[in-house]
Amino acid sequence: MSESTDKHYSGYINIIGKPNVGKSTLLNAFIGEKMAIISHKPQTTRHRFLGIVSGEDFQMIFSDTPGLISDPHYKMQEAMNDAALSVFEDADVVLFVIDPSNEYSGDEKVIAKLKKAECPVFLAINKIDTSDQETLIALEKEWRDIVDFDQVHLISAQEKFGIPYLLEQLKAQLPEGPAYFPKDQISNKSTRFFISEIIREKILHLYRQEIPYSAEVIVEDYKESERHGHPFVTIKATIYVMRKTQKGIMIGHQGAGIKKLGIEARKDIEKFVDSRVHLELFIKVKDKWRDDDRMLKSFGYLQ
Repeated sequence: MSESTDKHYSGYINIIGKPNVGKSTLLNAFIGEKMAIISHKPQTTRHRFLGIVSGEDFQMIFSDTPGLISDPHYKMQEAMNDAALSVFEDADVVLFVIDPSNEYSGDEKVIAKLKKAECPVFLAINKIDTSDQETLIALEKEWRDIVDFDQVHLISAQEKFGIPYLLEQLKAQLPEGPAYFPKDQISNKSTRFFISEIIREKILHLYRQEIPYSAEVIVEDYKESERHGHPFVTIKATIYVMRKTQKGIMIGHQGAGIKKLGIEARKDIEKFVDSRVHLELFIKVKDKWRDDDRMLKSFGYLQ
């Protein structure tokens, strides 16, 4: 019996760029499901995690990373930058994302790494629906003069414009290799991780100023059961903040704030786990957790 000559292609396509250029929206567009939380506020993505697109003869592993912070002020932001820059270590393709605001000075560390990358490097100019053709042509020329990109793509992740073609071009760059994950798996992260991200997304949307950036969410307990013959999930999550005043703001007058947060988060969690959910939220004060190695390790920022 002759051996099968069917080939399989797989690889890591690592997405990098500054905060708020649309990396998470782009990842969601690639995967076809909402995985990464999205907000107009910068530094929404804090962790590097994988989104997986599989077919019969291929597997594309996308890495969404925190946006690069030009001037990190505490250890959490330094860890976020380390996570973002680590994409150059294991990439089969690097996808560098900018938008028409283009807030680069030209001497950033990431640009030096793009120039030295040993794998194909694509530039994606996102949010083109917010700009004009003349600006986009000038922006593409400017960046082609800085970095010798293998390909440049003008896209709108929000409107899904240019996404199918970009996906096909990225797929064509995959080296021959095995499937690294089961074909029905869409991420390397746990259900608890995504639930904590859903809660944090609601904090970003419901609270202002420093509150979202001072908060971290940990799912302490997750139990699946049945009620009246239907799936039912009980979740206990703790929100860490840095000061008592922040805790008071989050709780709100007579508990109105934390109640609204719970209701909004529960709606999306129920869609995510496809089950009725009972969600309990607790708030704890941990001063300077963003510079605490032990806390950062427990939150998954440090190994």
